Amino acid sequence: MRHGKKHNHLGRTTSHRRAMLANMASSLIEHKRITTTLAKAKALRVYVEPLITKSKNDTTHSRRVVFSYLQNKDVVAELFRDVAAKVANRPGGYTRIIKLENRFGDNAEMAMIELVDYNTVYTTEAPAQPEKKATRRRGGSGKAKKADAPVAATEETATEEVAPEASAEASNDAPAAEGNADATEEKA
Repeated sequence: MRHGKKHNHLGRTTSHRRAMLANMASSLIEHKRITTTLAKAKALRVYVEPLITKSKNDTTHSRRVVFSYLQNKDVVAELFRDVAAKVANRPGGYTRIIKLENRFGDNAEMAMIELVDYNTVYTTEAPAQPEKKATRRRGGSGKAKKADAPVAATEETATEEVAPEASAEASNDAPAAEGNADATEEKA
């Protein structure tokens, strides 16, 4: 009987299952979204969410623990650097599983699993622009730039006033040009 056994073995041995989940978790962290079967996606969510929670605490011990699960130091670095910064305020639920159509060959239930904070369709807030680094420039201060701004605005209004006159002159010239073309045709 399987009373209280919540672990899906996915038809694999323990070593095969651990290796497969480690590879899938690495791919998920690297690509932010992967497509797999529904059963594997549900097993992957149970596997990867505690690792993301552990990545919020950036210590040597937590890095070593996560590395023991993932076995890929580039992915561990990305998890602690990029992903942990994005999910810092989220109390859990870092992944989303979206069911897809069944696979054509064997009719297996397919699903897409993705990191929630990296989907631009579902996020309501605009992506934050990184703050520009303050630099010191030689000669001059920011006051000169502020003084140039009103001058630029008056130049734009001046060109707007000139533009309608130029377009009126162009429209007056156009019939004359057509008339000249007709006159040259009549002479020929």
